[in-house]
Amino acid sequence: MSITLTAADWLSLFVHYLTLSLLSVGGAITAAPDMHRYLVERQGWLTDPQFSASIAIAQAAPGPNVLFVGLLGWNVGLNAGGLPLAAMGLVISMLGIMIPSSTLTYLATRWGHENRDLRAVRAFKQGMAPIVIALLIATGWILATGSNYTLSHWPQWLIAIVTALIVWRTRIHLLWLLGAGALIGWMGWV
Repeated sequence: MSITLTAADWLSLFVHYLTLSLLSVGGAITAAPDMHRYLVERQGWLTDPQFSASIAIAQAAPGPNVLFVGLLGWNVGLNAGGLPLAAMGLVISMLGIMIPSSTLTYLATRWGHENRDLRAVRAFKQGMAPIVIALLIATGWILATGSNYTLSHWPQWLIAIVTALIVWRTRIHLLWLLGAGALIGWMGWV
């Protein structure tokens, strides 16, 4: 895939990540659906497989969860013309996603710690949990379906639902579930 990006496009990418940074409550992965909408569906800078592979590779690699954002920027730059632009895409994406949220987190954490006994602070912390869960479910949906919002692969959906219920209702260690998923995939059942 080859694309041409102007200075305005790079600025648009940076500003988009600046705004997403403030919406990524629960981590940058919660903003993945909007990143997909912007990078794949709206701009056409990445394909569905590139987007999904970027997240999968970054999540499999050791390190912070936010690395997938840099990899998305890297792939946009590669599609725009090679290694120098790939490095620029990585830097623009990472600075855009990190600067606002890091600054806000630092300031809010200091204030929240100083005012941790206020009822509003406690209510805010309790109210954010369902929002984060919903954003993670939306991310899972995008990663599982891409732009093809169908349920044609029902065995995968069944496994995902059963796994979510097991995690929610039992104390089975996640490594056992990962091992079971690997075994199911190795046997070719999904």
